[in-house]
Amino acid sequence: MSRSTCKVLYVSGEISPFIRVSALADFMASFPHAMEEEGCEARIMMPKYGVINDRKFRLHDVLRLSDIEVRSKEKTDLLHVKVTALPSSKIQTYFLYNEKYFKRNALFADMQQGSDVKNSLERVVFFNLGVLETLQRLGWKPDIIHCQDWYAGLVPLLLKTMYADCEFFKDIRTVLTVHNAYRQGIYPLKGFKKMLPAEVIDKMHVEDDTVNMLFTAVEHFDAVTTTSDAYAGMLADGRSEAFGLDRVIEKRASGLVGIANGLDAKQWNPAADKMIKKKFDIERLSEKTENKKYLLEEFGMELEEATPLVGSVINAERFQGSELLMESIDGLMELDIQLVVSVSGDKELIRRLQEKAKAYPEKLAVYSEFSDAIFHQIMASSDLLLIPAEVESCGMMQLFAIAYGSVPVVYTAGGNIETIEEIAGDKNGSAFVFHEYSVESLLATFEEALHTYADGERWERIVTGNMVRDLTWKNSAAKYNELYQGVRGGE
Repeated sequence: MSRSTCKVLYVSGEISPFIRVSALADFMASFPHAMEEEGCEARIMMPKYGVINDRKFRLHDVLRLSDIEVRSKEKTDLLHVKVTALPSSKIQTYFLYNEKYFKRNALFADMQQGSDVKNSLERVVFFNLGVLETLQRLGWKPDIIHCQDWYAGLVPLLLKTMYADCEFFKDIRTVLTVHNAYRQGIYPLKGFKKMLPAEVIDKMHVEDDTVNMLFTAVEHFDAVTTTSDAYAGMLADGRSEAFGLDRVIEKRASGLVGIANGLDAKQWNPAADKMIKKKFDIERLSEKTENKKYLLEEFGMELEEATPLVGSVINAERFQGSELLMESIDGLMELDIQLVVSVSGDKELIRRLQEKAKAYPEKLAVYSEFSDAIFHQIMASSDLLLIPAEVESCGMMQLFAIAYGSVPVVYTAGGNIETIEEIAGDKNGSAFVFHEYSVESLLATFEEALHTYADGERWERIVTGNMVRDLTWKNSAAKYNELYQGVRGGE
């Protein structure tokens, strides 16, 4: 397939380093750039949350993108746009802002997960309408609008209804990528009725007087993808991990396409990473020990030469494994390891982890705020990286770990398995895998990992073998390129 020359607008609720809640932010930090290398012209839109620091990220106002009118059913709000370039690229990233909706630090909420915040539905509708209004004011017409998860799930439906007669949007195609099926965006129907006309409401996915944003999105996008073949199969065949999404996927003639995530070797390269204490590569692996020493000292712990350091970067969310980690702490502390956890999200779980850290001051440290610097430093310092997610479409964490010589310990949670090779018995691979989602299985896998770590020569072969693996976006970006051309009708 020839290289694409299409224009693509990427729409997401989170993008690293601006704001990170999940692996979606890591995906968006590198994927648009990978598609530019495939020949696309990429631009990005996301909300301007109050927590995003304008000065730090060099956001600036655009005069011609001020006071954009966003009309809902009963009122008109004004939208203001700030812009900066996505780090490590020149991709224009537009931040949609209205003080009433986005001054608070909270991201979009999902009632199904029990984390709804006041006016979150209004924020969602405002953002979706704002994307289309901003495009018109900008005067830049994409061939593809590629949306991530449910946050932008109304875009294709709005194009087919409220904006159907607008010449500007003629022939624009839409693509949705589902990163996590359990985040669905479920809100009361009556709330939508106050903001959107009947022509939109009539085509929403409604059950028990509630609208499911993700289900609505899947029904209306021109193409729907997820981030691995394995996860695509899980969503399509009605397993519990589909959270009911199979009921709408089966109605799609084109089904669901799985394309695995990749790695940006410029952003994630231990030989050039300015965020870590000591740069290193396979010829300078001793510098990894210096990184370990530095990280442990930062948390008031002493380096123990023969003891592996285990890192974990998690969001305290139901399916990301925070409870399994919590339940496993005492057992892990009986092993010959030191553990550094960077955790964000639920304050109560963070408090419980911090209490454990007080009980094991020489072996456990807990960092309670997400930081890019700590994120990179944990990858550079750890011998093992625990990824305890129960459900994972693919993720990015295992890719970062492998590139930095930190061997992942993962559950067979879906698509992440497509990007690793299991270390089992005498067989070398890239990661240790626990096959039952339980404390016992996790601890048994760690015991296997420690046995392997004790064999210094074998461990070095595993680490250096990982660090030379080709994990880049190249193959996956080519598949997305082909998908875009197919959606456009083979142009």
